[in-house]
Amino acid sequence: MRLRNAWARLVAPALLMVAALAGCDPQRVAQLEEGVSTEVEVRKQFGDPVTITLLADGSRVMDYPRQPEGWTNYVITIGTDGKMSSLRQLLNEDNFVRVRPGLTAQEVRALLGRPARTQRYALKNEEVWDWRFKQHGQDSKLFSVTFGADGKVSGSAVADDPRDVANSGK
Repeated sequence: MRLRNAWARLVAPALLMVAALAGCDPQRVAQLEEGVSTEVEVRKQFGDPVTITLLADGSRVMDYPRQPEGWTNYVITIGTDGKMSSLRQLLNEDNFVRVRPGLTAQEVRALLGRPARTQRYALKNEEVWDWRFKQHGQDSKLFSVTFGADGKVSGSAVADDPRDVANSGK
């Protein structure tokens, strides 16, 4: 029992901090303007990115995933002039409908960013990736993509977020 209580005292504050940081994202986004804000200003608002991808034209794409605890994944592009050329939240209906059978895992990752969870099903030779998102800004949902043995999308689905279902007693 002591171990469980000690673990809860250590983990609970960290989870609260992650949730608080995700809640600040709209204010951070409001502080930035495409074509005006510099990389220094982006990093001041969002911190260091998880990954940076260098594009052929010399611009850089910075990833700011909020998974698994949040409901967003941001990508911010910094042009060759050092200014933010785009800021996009990837977990939205437009991107979900673009996930179609035959896409590779790399293509899905480019569309949606880092998943909240990946799970391998050895007997079926499948892998499922999940992203948490807010539908219409309110209901917490899970978008799942199934990859077949060939590593390509075989299907996708939307379901209620099991964390919310468990917490609400549904």
